[in-house]
Amino acid sequence: MVQDVRQFVLACSVCAQNKTSNQSPVGLLQPLPIPSRPWSHLALDFVTGLPPSRGNTVILTVVDRFSKAAHFIPLPKLPSAKETAQVVVDHVFRIHGLPVDVVSDRGPQFVSQFWKEFCRQIGASTSLSSGFHPQTNGQAERANQDLERALRCLASQSPSSWSQQLSWVEYDHNSLPVASTGMSPFQCSVGYQPPLFPAQEPEAAVPSALAFIRRCRRTWRRAEEALARAARRTKMAADRHRTPAPQYVCGQKVWLSTKDLPLRVPSRKLAPRFIGPCRITKVLSPVTVRLKLPPTLGRVHPVFHVSRVKPVFRSPLNPIVPAPIPPPPLRLVDGTPVYTVRKLLDVRRRGRGFQYLVDWEGYGPEERSWIPARDVLDQTLIEDFRRRRGEPLPVAPGGAAGGGGGYCHDLGLSCGVFVIVSLCLVSEHMGFCFGSSCVLLSVWCLPPPTRYL
Repeated sequence: MVQDVRQFVLACSVCAQNKTSNQSPVGLLQPLPIPSRPWSHLALDFVTGLPPSRGNTVILTVVDRFSKAAHFIPLPKLPSAKETAQVVVDHVFRIHGLPVDVVSDRGPQFVSQFWKEFCRQIGASTSLSSGFHPQTNGQAERANQDLERALRCLASQSPSSWSQQLSWVEYDHNSLPVASTGMSPFQCSVGYQPPLFPAQEPEAAVPSALAFIRRCRRTWRRAEEALARAARRTKMAADRHRTPAPQYVCGQKVWLSTKDLPLRVPSRKLAPRFIGPCRITKVLSPVTVRLKLPPTLGRVHPVFHVSRVKPVFRSPLNPIVPAPIPPPPLRLVDGTPVYTVRKLLDVRRRGRGFQYLVDWEGYGPEERSWIPARDVLDQTLIEDFRRRRGEPLPVAPGGAAGGGGGYCHDLGLSCGVFVIVSLCLVSEHMGFCFGSSCVLLSVWCLPPPTRYL
């Protein structure tokens, strides 16, 4: 009985879309490859929202993933892809040479065709983070935290002077020992610790070029071994608070978390926690998958970490949940395609007119869109929307209220439609259903007029 109830609840689409998980995040930690020398693998990110300081409002953070050394480059604004390439050439490549791999988020500078071709021409691969998963670029994110903390300490009394303190912050960052290597970025990259005071000058003396090269190689070998040990410790610590991800395959359907997705819903608090089902088009790694997203999410990158998806379960014990119904067929009115509207949800002013948030018949919440009022052919939709909001209706000639009242627009049901509602009382901690009650509602109303845009 318990197993049957568990399968019933797992296959319930209402529970899958609206209930949050109390379990540990899915997906074990997959550390990035460990570089073998300094400045061969870079991580890039931007710090924005800074007050103007000598004409600069943005900082480009460039981190060496081997030595943890960083360059903080002030910029007047967010650069384009071409400007970003010129900045890293002038401030990084001319000093440390060309990299092998560049890790970044999915900012417009790094997803552009110019940046991809630029990296290909210099022989570097681009490693972009998956959607809404900044942990991929954790090196640069952590360097940004250290940078912002130092700037708050140094420039909180005079915010417009932060660019003058940036050089000292970079020197401080590169002089302090790093927990993962046990050495400072200076020592890890050049083989010795630069003197902070005149009394330390003999420590930095190099007797010969051969001794310098040997010391550098010895230091890099120690750093690489220390990074490997740190990666193993970090993975063990992170995996204690995570659960292994299911084995996904191409073509499998999953639910997609709505966290961080630009859904158009009247209340984000009451919006579904998952949408879908979405089909997996490719399994990129054990912790990342590419999904087939609806057209309204076309600007969202389709690659997601497995912590943002969960598999769709089917069970013959749950006949209440029907298979996904395809949208109604497209219709033509005067040669123009039109779509059926279920309901108007919200309104906003745009220019001299208004736009309405439309919930389309046969589509999920991820397909909702803002439509100008002039494109709403059935004015009773707008009148019903105003009536629900308690707004006055326009008065037609003769004193009668405009529109044909008496139709069941709010329910969006036609005559003789039967609706089965399943109320599942589920204990998410125990993972099974204490009971369920099904209410059969027979809704009879006048057939509403065809409503479309």
